[in-house]
Amino acid sequence: QVQLGESGGGLVQAGGSLRLSCAASGRTFSAYAMGWFRQAPVRERVFVAAISASGGATTYADSVKGRFTISRDNAKNTMYLQLNSLKPEDTAVYYCAARLLRFGLASTNQYDYPYWGQGTQVTVSS
Repeated sequence: QVQLGESGGGLVQAGGSLRLSCAASGRTFSAYAMGWFRQAPVRERVFVAAISASGGATTYADSVKGRFTISRDNAKNTMYLQLNSLKPEDTAVYYCAARLLRFGLASTNQYDYPYWGQGTQVTVSS
């Protein structure tokens, strides 16, 4: 099992940047594919970005491609999401998720991830 905790959210003006972190417990973080998802008010939770266990493969939602960057440091048991050129429509609670998958591409489907953090709020003002 792995336990996850997000940090780094906050209030930022449109065009600004934030860096979210997802810290994981346990000694096998490098065996987990990881993802970021977000949920805006009265909306369903949607995929944002995902990264393979090794960090060698990433995938992004079209809405964030070119603006957000997912990365991980397996030595620190931490995943990151760099958010640049933020827009008001990026306002949401951002969740990190983990799935035991040592090889292969990380899934974009939230139902493939059994482990979730509590979320961190990102608010972008216009």
